[in-house]
Amino acid sequence: MTLQQHFEQLATYNQWMNTNLYDAAGKLSASELAEERGAFFGSIFGTLNHIAVADTIWLKRFATHASSSAKTLEVMVALPTPERLDQILFDDLKGLKAHRQWLDTVIINWVSALTDDDLSTTLSYHNIKGVASKRRYSSLIVHFFNHQTHHRGQASTLFSQAGVDIGVTDLLNLIPDES
Repeated sequence: MTLQQHFEQLATYNQWMNTNLYDAAGKLSASELAEERGAFFGSIFGTLNHIAVADTIWLKRFATHASSSAKTLEVMVALPTPERLDQILFDDLKGLKAHRQWLDTVIINWVSALTDDDLSTTLSYHNIKGVASKRRYSSLIVHFFNHQTHHRGQASTLFSQAGVDIGVTDLLNLIPDES
């Protein structure tokens, strides 16, 4: 399996898990979603917004990469860049869910366009505080997917505390059995 195929698998996993999270969110009221639960981003809704914020920031950075795959991210350029990691992009679940579904489609299209040449390069960018960095593009993509998984794990705990089971979360469920 190539690195790009691994990323395609992670993009599919990302979409599948986000669907599960938003289905679970639909079982809760707006006040239950917004309830302060002591998480890093406070509530379930705050955590879901943070994942969308971080994805937006990273996809906008990836759109600046000098590669053929960056063309698939041109749709990100027009979006405003979030100013804070805890920024609320949408005040309602319906709007956030529609944006999440759109982001997941953008991610799948972008990852499917990646090439080995893209993955072997670096990306220069500034973090949200303005600090310049230059890092291996493929490693940043690993971070991108790992970050999503990290915060979805937090959201999973928050849903459990709210009495909602989001179901199985393991990537293993998407890896075909080859026996």
